[in-house]
Amino acid sequence: MNSHESFGGDSDPQICRRLSRGSYVPCASPERPDLFPPVNSKMRLFRLLAAMSASTLFSTMLTAQKPMPTQIKLLTLLGRPLQLAAAEKLDLFSEFGVAVQTENSANSQELRDKLAAGNGDLAYLAVDNAVAMVDLAQQDVVIVMGGEGSQNELIAQPEIKAIKDLRGKTLIVDAPNTAYAVQLKKILLLRGLEPGKDYEIKPVGATPQRLIAMRENKSYAASMLGPPSSIIAKREGFVSLAAVAASIGAYQAAGFFAERKWAQEHRGPLTSFLAAIIEAQRWLVAPANKNEVLALLTKEAHLAPEVAAETYENSMTKPGGFAKDAAFDLKGFQNVLKLRAEIEGSWGGHPPAPDKYYDPLFYEEALAKLKSKP
Repeated sequence: MNSHESFGGDSDPQICRRLSRGSYVPCASPERPDLFPPVNSKMRLFRLLAAMSASTLFSTMLTAQKPMPTQIKLLTLLGRPLQLAAAEKLDLFSEFGVAVQTENSANSQELRDKLAAGNGDLAYLAVDNAVAMVDLAQQDVVIVMGGEGSQNELIAQPEIKAIKDLRGKTLIVDAPNTAYAVQLKKILLLRGLEPGKDYEIKPVGATPQRLIAMRENKSYAASMLGPPSSIIAKREGFVSLAAVAASIGAYQAAGFFAERKWAQEHRGPLTSFLAAIIEAQRWLVAPANKNEVLALLTKEAHLAPEVAAETYENSMTKPGGFAKDAAFDLKGFQNVLKLRAEIEGSWGGHPPAPDKYYDPLFYEEALAKLKSKP
C-alpha cells in the first residue's frame, strides 16, 4: 500500500494503518497534516481547474435560467413622472423583472394617437384622456391604476384680478375637450362664463408649455396649471383665481392606462410594473425620505430649492397630491365622468358606471405581489 494515502481528515489519529508485519503509523488528521507529504502539485492543479470549470458552468447555467426583463414603453407628457425616477433610483424595475423605456409627447392628443397606433404600451396621463379614447376614438382602453389627484389652479396674467375679468379673453389649454380644459370650463361656468360665447379656448400643449406661452404672449389671459408650474407662476407675479379642490372637489387626475388587449396579454409584466410604481410612491411620501425626494425633485424637474420644497409640501402632504399606494380615487373618477357629462354633454348628460373604464383587478394583483415579496 502506498504510504502517501490516508483515511481522510475526519479519521481518529489513534487509529493506525499497517505498513508491514507489526509496524503501524498514525493516520493523518487536521491537527497533524505534517505527518504525510502534500498531494502531487500537478494533481492539485488539475483538481483546482476542474473545480473552477464546474463553478463557471454552474454560474452560466443560472444566468441562462434567469428570465430577461420584459420591456415596457411608457408614454408621458414632458418630463418623467417622479414615481418613475424614484423606481429607477431604488432599482425596483429590475427587482420586479421589467425594463421601462419612456417617450415624451408635447400634448395629450399626440400621446393618445401614439397609444392607439401601438407606438407605446402604457400611458401616464390624466385618466379623462382614457375616457375620451374609449368614447370619442372608439379605442378599447382600460385604466389600471391611479397615481395623483388634482392640485390645479386657474392661473391668470398679473393684471387680471377676478374671473369676471376673463370675459372676452383667450384662455389656453392642452386639448380643448378633456381633463383640465373641462376643469377650466366648469370653474368659469360657476361664474356665469361660457366657452365660445364669453371667452375663447386655444390648445397650446402640456402644462410647462402653457406657462411659457403665458410669459411670452400676454394675450393668453389664463390657464389651468398644477405644481410645480403653478408655484413658479405665482412667484413670477401671475395670479391664482381659483383652485380645483375648492371649486370642483375630488378629482382623479393622472393614472396609468393601456389598450385592454395589451394589458390582458401582458398581465404579469404589467402588474409587476405597477407593483414597482406603488413601492416607489410609498418611498416618495414617507417623511423619512424627504431630503432624498427633494434632491430628486430638484434634479428631475430642474427646480430651484425653494420651489422644490413647496412642490414637495403640496404633492406629498396635501389632498390632491400623490395618492397613498397610488390608489385609484373612485369618488374622484365619478366626478370626472360627471363633469364630462355636464360640460361636454357626453352620454346625454348621464355618466356611465366607472367600471366601463377602470378595472381594479390589475391594481389588486400588484398589491398582492408586494405582500408576497420576501
